[in-house]
Parts: sequence; structure tokens; C-alpha cells
Amino acid sequence: MCAPYIYMNIFIKILLQVKNFLFPGSCALCGCSLGESLEIRYSLCIKCQSELDTSIQLSKQSKKCDLCGKPLVSEIGTCLPCRNNTEHSYEKLYVFFPYIGKYRELLTAYKFRKNLTLADFFADKIIEELLSLPDYKNIVIVPVPPRPGKIKDTGWDQVDHLINRMKKNPLCPAVYRCLKRKKSKVQKSLNRIDRIENLKGRIYMKGLKYLQKTTSDKIFFIIDDVITTGSTIEVCSDVLKENGIQRVNGLCLFYD
Repeated sequence: MCAPYIYMNIFIKILLQVKNFLFPGSCALCGCSLGESLEIRYSLCIKCQSELDTSIQLSKQSKKCDLCGKPLVSEIGTCLPCRNNTEHSYEKLYVFFPYIGKYRELLTAYKFRKNLTLADFFADKIIEELLSLPDYKNIVIVPVPPRPGKIKDTGWDQVDHLINRMKKNPLCPAVYRCLKRKKSKVQKSLNRIDRIENLKGRIYMKGLKYLQKTTSDKIFFIIDDVITTGSTIEVCSDVLKENGIQRVNGLCLFYD
């Protein structure tokens, strides 16, 4: 680990200790008081961190659908709904948590209550996951683009903030913000097919010069916070493929 990063961590720990003394915080999940610097940095107590880490490890050991990340019952490789859907352009989707119970509360605290420090927890877990992959050095991260007007309406973009926190880590892969999004209908009430049709032509790519410097061994990972039908990941993957990207995967924090 490089020296500047070590000094930065020491500086952050000192700042967190000062913050904790002046403004004591509480765990985003269980509400208990936070004391240790890592607890304050993540807004999660050590117990809740341990439980979430265990969930991630158990999730890695379980059989999940390659395309939606949901647990498989008797299927192999892909679940029945994904088999019945149209052909996917991305190779595999990595997901950490189901969007239920305490995990739903975790995303709610981050996305809607704007507990921004939770992004550090998510960022570290994503980088740990990517580091465990054999082709880590060839990974390029592509964040899902926000809908137009989102930052004006909500004050921030949770995916973009997550990516910014990831970039603070020197082990973070290259980040390529190449996807942009035009106005479209609200997705919430639409099914998968209608969502894909709604987004077609609405997500496009910028910065094509970068592709001239890449090689075929690069793996582009589309990053999003939650997957519902997979339509956004699918359309983003289609756009990357149409612009010459050969290998595309996805990674989401939660599946709904």
C-alpha cells in the first residue's frame, strides 16, 4: 500500500475521532452508538458490519442466476425467468444483497435518507469483490447514468457518489463515465420489455476516443445500486457492445 494512502487513512481516522467526539453517530441499521473509527466511517457498528460481511460470503457460496443474481432453486446457471427473456448482451451480473428486511433498510438509509458515509462501506465491498476476480487488472468501471434532472430533483446521484468514493481507493479499477441518458418515461410502472423499449435510444455513449486505446481483453463492469428487471443494465450493455466493447458484466448492490 502506498505511503500517501496510509497517511490519508491516519488523517481520516483523526478527523473521524474528532467528529465522533463532537457529533456522536448511530448505526444506520441497529441504531446503536458508534465508537470505533471504522464504525464512524461506515455508519455501521462492528456487529452489523460482521453480519453484512457474513451475508456477502454466504451469497458467494450459494448458487445464483448469472443474469439477475437471484438465488437458484433447481436451475443451473440461469433462472427460468431469465431463460424466458430475450437474449442478454452482458455475460454475468454480480449482486450482494436482496432488497428485503435489513438490507432494504440499508439501501433506504443510503439512497433516501442520504447517509453518505454508507458509500464507503459499499465502495470497499465492491472493490473487494472485483479484486477477487482473475481479470481484475483488466476491469473498467462504467456507472449507470442518472436520469436527466435527477440531481436537480434529489440533490445528488447515489451511484455517482458511490463511484467517487471508490476512486479514493488506489486499488480501484479505471472508471469510465461514458454513458449518458436522455429524458424518458418513468420506469417504475413498466414491465421488463416496456422498460427496455423505453430506454432504447435514450442511453448513449460519449468519449469514443477512449475505445481506440483499449484492447479486447478489457472487461467493462456496469455499476448500479439495485436491479429490478435488469432492463437498465441490459440497455447499457447493448450500447457498450454497439460501440465495440466485447466483454460486459454488471454489478449491483441489491436485487429486488
